[in-house]
Amino acid sequence: MHSDSFFYQAFIYLMAAVLSVPVAKRLGLGSVLGYLIAGVLIGPFVLGLVGQSEDILHFAEFGVVMMLFLIGLELRPSLLWQLRGPILGLGGLQVAVTTGAIAIVSVLAGLPWTMALAIGMILALSSTAIVLQTLNEKGLMKTEAGQASFSVLLFQDIAVIPMLALLPLLEMGHTAAANSVVLVATAEAGSGRPGWQQTLLVMGAVGGIIVAGRFLMQPVFRFIADTRLREMFTATALLLVVGITLIMELVGLSPALGTFVAGVVLADNEYRHELETDIEPFKGLLLGLFFISVGASIDFNVLARQPLLIFGLVLGLMLIKGLVLFGLGRFFKQSLSQNLLFAMALAQGGEFCFVLFSFAQQSRVLPPDITAPLVVVVALSMALTPLVMMANERLVQPRFAERGDDREPDTINDGETPVIIAGFGRFGQIVGRLLIANGVRATVLDHDPATIDLLRQFGHKVFYGDSSRIELLHAAGAAEAKLFVMAIDDAERSLQTIDLVQKHFPHLKILARAIDRRHAYDLLRRNVVVVERETFESALSMGAEALKLLGFRAYQAHRAARIFRHHDIKAMREMAEIDDMSKLVARSQQLSADLEDVLQSDSFDLPQEVDQAWDTTALRKQGA
Repeated sequence: MHSDSFFYQAFIYLMAAVLSVPVAKRLGLGSVLGYLIAGVLIGPFVLGLVGQSEDILHFAEFGVVMMLFLIGLELRPSLLWQLRGPILGLGGLQVAVTTGAIAIVSVLAGLPWTMALAIGMILALSSTAIVLQTLNEKGLMKTEAGQASFSVLLFQDIAVIPMLALLPLLEMGHTAAANSVVLVATAEAGSGRPGWQQTLLVMGAVGGIIVAGRFLMQPVFRFIADTRLREMFTATALLLVVGITLIMELVGLSPALGTFVAGVVLADNEYRHELETDIEPFKGLLLGLFFISVGASIDFNVLARQPLLIFGLVLGLMLIKGLVLFGLGRFFKQSLSQNLLFAMALAQGGEFCFVLFSFAQQSRVLPPDITAPLVVVVALSMALTPLVMMANERLVQPRFAERGDDREPDTINDGETPVIIAGFGRFGQIVGRLLIANGVRATVLDHDPATIDLLRQFGHKVFYGDSSRIELLHAAGAAEAKLFVMAIDDAERSLQTIDLVQKHFPHLKILARAIDRRHAYDLLRRNVVVVERETFESALSMGAEALKLLGFRAYQAHRAARIFRHHDIKAMREMAEIDDMSKLVARSQQLSADLEDVLQSDSFDLPQEVDQAWDTTALRKQGA
């Protein structure tokens, strides 16, 4: 078998992913770092199982193209217009300030200003693929830093086009000033097309994508959907992405930008969700292949020749970008912990750097002896990003997030109340409103400033503070209160707070929200007076309604629900006493079988008068 055959290469790449990524995830390193490590191991400079990965890298970049298409599908034009402030403001300033900072450092290092500006523009870009993948895995996309990172990455992806415009100008100098910027922005090296032809080609390609997406794709998707063949819809979705990629390459534009525009245009399409579902698996696989290719492309020969220079450049790049991002975050009034996350998430180079360095070399703006080490610097900075994010999660965020993002706890002047409620989200609000409506005063604590500000607009009296701090509990009147309602949505933090309350305020009766069954076991083992699973009652009610829709009489459905509730609560309290997992599984299976026997036997032994009474009640509820 030849090592350069397609199936051999595919086998090696897939085997590397299957072996390394689960191990990396189990070690808490994340899938991205697992892919990168796999690429380094199978690359030509370690095990040598695959050769130079340039062809594979170009193929794998299709994963980035698909990712940007899916991002575009999430951004309706109206939403994109709403985000114009952070995209243009924060994103534009990041690219401009970072470009200037790196260019100045490059000039001080002795490079001509044209080379310095080219290097600054290229290294200002960050990795959309790695950052979004990492933020999604850690559940940080909805945070303040996650949204800011997304806005910056979106602007960077769009900024690739004007960068393609400026790079050839830096080599051509004054002779290119008379030419149209659009010509240079869209012309590939050696295309040979006249400027007006290239301009019309670009405008026609982009306009065609917009018109086709707005008016033509709807009937096409409807026609394909009418076939009821899922594989045809998948083929159509892939055909759309591949076709746009080919059109963009033909006119010299970034395929990723073209598919992003197409995604935005199709964001209001009624088949948007089907497109997302069909493309998502391909996107994930190809992104993984891209990360492996990045790891395999790290040239350890260059690294071995100039290790101090390379590592110095990596550190310098991440430090400069981090400082610029941190400064911009403070300017845009991000909280301290979120600003640190924002700065550390985007401090690396990006996948488009590989493309732009190659383009700059072809355009004779940068010589190979400069692009070669810089490509290694970018790859290493991308490889270090998951480690930086891990350090941020384990070392930086706990230190600064616990301080409430520099906001001091509110002064509690609510007097003595019989109830303290910790957490006033969707669960705590219902408890609190019921108590307040019945004339029971409660002191409410929450640690989310945005939630507090919103609730205060609706007239709720909520105090900012971390309920796990002993001094705040004293201020809230825990020494005189009667009940403590734990309603936060963080299982680990709720257990820590309950331990604190039981130690310092043993007289308080604790009522706790359980996130899931395992959390409920932990609460029961702490002898919490009342434990309520947050979705149990609503799910039980829906189950009863499902039985009625399936033909069960109303009294049968409700009685089955009551029996299930009684049996499940009793079983949960019994199983909370079992520590051994094998015994727990065996007992769970036995209890499930017992419940099934009880319900099935019960349904055949119901008195006729009870049956008629429940039927009458059900008809009355339906308005009959």
